[in-house]
Amino acid sequence: MINEQIRDREVRLIGSHGEQLGIMSAHDALMKAKEEDLDLVKVAPAAKPPVCKIIDYGKYRYELARKEKEAKKKQKIIEIKEIRMSPNIDSNDLGTKMNAARKFLAKGNKVKVTLRFRGREMAHISSSSHILDDFAKELSDVADVEKSPKLEGRSMSLVLAQKKN
Repeated sequence: MINEQIRDREVRLIGSHGEQLGIMSAHDALMKAKEEDLDLVKVAPAAKPPVCKIIDYGKYRYELARKEKEAKKKQKIIEIKEIRMSPNIDSNDLGTKMNAARKFLAKGNKVKVTLRFRGREMAHISSSSHILDDFAKELSDVADVEKSPKLEGRSMSLVLAQKKN
């Protein structure tokens, strides 16, 4: 809340330079803010009495937005890239998929390797699970298994993350 929006009877006032001006009525605090050609802003509404500060509200909002933007800039968003295969994949195709996974891991992304079963392939799940184990073993120099192979419906998947040094 700013200026006339503050309806409290008494407020604790902090001056424009950070000095404590004491407890006074909201009207007197607003007059002091007007004298300095600044705004009266309620910074701690839950306090007894509420704490108000004399500041330039536009500048205050700008500073908050800038801090928020800086915090966002420092965040690293990790994506999960998915690689899909079938149980009867050829060794050359498997090598191609592994190279793609290496590239994704080098960029810092996680890789979800999915083995999809269709039709009669569902009867041979146990004989196909070694494909995911071999995939993880082959990439063990650059990746750690974050989530071990698990059967979910008609697909079996595992998640690989970049190895931490």
